[in-house]
Amino acid sequence: MSYKHFSNKDCEYYPCHNIEDINCLFCFCPLYPINQCGGNFQLANGIKDCSKCVKNHDRNSYEFVLDGLTSINKGAGK
Repeated sequence: MSYKHFSNKDCEYYPCHNIEDINCLFCFCPLYPINQCGGNFQLANGIKDCSKCVKNHDRNSYEFVLDGLTSINKGAGK
């Protein structure tokens, strides 16, 4: 199950988000374009600001992102 989590300790921005054992798999969250992604984002001048959200970087991020993508795909088939 190692494909679900890795930390890129060579990244110039590591460590980011102040998370120990951060998951870098979804460095750019694939749920960003979705308004109701389930993360704790804020809107700043109409732009989605995810800088304080860590849902795509913690231990449960793989399942969180896959669940989000699955729900989007189910909605697209309606």
